[in-house]
Amino acid sequence: MESETLALLMFAGVMIGIFSGFHVAFVLAGVALIFGLVGWGTLVLDQMISRSFWVLANDALPAVPLFVFMGCLMERAGIADKAFRILQIALGPVRGSVALATVFLCTLFAAGTGIVGAPVTVMGLLALPVMMKRNYDLPLATGSILAGGTLGILIPPSIMLIIYGPLASLSVARLFTAGIFPGLVLSGLYMGYIAIRCYFQPKAGPSLPPEERRMPPLQVLTSVITGMLPFFLIIVAVLGSIIMGLAAPVEAAAVGVFGGLILSVIYRQFTWQRLKEAVYETVKVSSMILIVTMGASIFSGVFMALGGGELVMRFLQSLPFGSMGVLMVILAIVFIMGFFVDWIAILLILIPIVTPVLPELGFDPLWFALVFAVCLQTSFLTPPFAPSIFYLKGVAPPEVQLSHIFKGVIPFVFLQLIGLALVIIFPQIILWLPGVVYG
Repeated sequence: MESETLALLMFAGVMIGIFSGFHVAFVLAGVALIFGLVGWGTLVLDQMISRSFWVLANDALPAVPLFVFMGCLMERAGIADKAFRILQIALGPVRGSVALATVFLCTLFAAGTGIVGAPVTVMGLLALPVMMKRNYDLPLATGSILAGGTLGILIPPSIMLIIYGPLASLSVARLFTAGIFPGLVLSGLYMGYIAIRCYFQPKAGPSLPPEERRMPPLQVLTSVITGMLPFFLIIVAVLGSIIMGLAAPVEAAAVGVFGGLILSVIYRQFTWQRLKEAVYETVKVSSMILIVTMGASIFSGVFMALGGGELVMRFLQSLPFGSMGVLMVILAIVFIMGFFVDWIAILLILIPIVTPVLPELGFDPLWFALVFAVCLQTSFLTPPFAPSIFYLKGVAPPEVQLSHIFKGVIPFVFLQLIGLALVIIFPQIILWLPGVVYG
């Protein structure tokens, strides 16, 4: 059997393994081992060792557990609770105010954590009971939490972009800079949809009763500033130091961890038990990410060595659609895979394959990276695999059914696709800020 045929069969093996219920990391590494033994014999073991060593020696990946730890600390510091309460009052006269406050706070949370689990879990505990108490439409309530929470994987310090950078030989700092405006565009689309829908359907998201938002305007402004200040301090400390070139992502992540600890002390939420819980959660999440990274690295290494990369390149070059048509094919593959496969596996399998084709297609690698990331973000909302759906279901009251959640994500997936179209049509959404900062 030709090696290129074996490379193609590897994808079938991965899908069979995943649908059989095995962990994605072991499926990827196991498929690579089996097909590598058939194609090369025991030489495949050298390839697996070298790909594993690449993951272990990668300078950017230590930022992953640090950013996860920072997110866990901020989750337990209680800063979201205070900020959410004051945002409800500040936005109180507007229909859909609680949902709008949820997305706004998720946007800030995203810029301070870089992960999805923390904002979805925190806002599920804080916002969902409030919206249910005020008789919000359940699909709108759950959809706003999920859509806002997924911004954490796009707005820097995004774990996705940290992993993407070394794979495509791109600067993580440039990726972070390029990711700011696409994330804000999506946040704006979500908030615009909520505001418009609640304006025309008041029962879907009623405004806050006047008696619950009685507060002098100056006090509201002061409370908003003090409530948002911790988020802005973390954002400036972490993103500012990276974008301005003062610190590498790993160093900035360490600064963020220190800031998270200080905030938990200031807010009187620091206990050894909470620190222990944050450490355990960090170990669990980081181990999952890094094990999948290693499995996918082994898979892509064997796939490329068997000639799969050249086969895919020839296929993409032979498509009669032009550069934009090829881009649409790649994004369609990402979108469809997102229904069934973990985002880390999608990223680590596809990027080493499609990156060599980009120069021939005439695409800016930085622009493509963020287009790919915006498309990949849909995988957090598209069932059955969508992890954020199960994060929310795990903390939601019993009366919130999966049917409510599935119905709620549909309009937000369409909004994500609209955001994807916008960054494709208007590339300066991605490229303007890196051009200003780095020239």
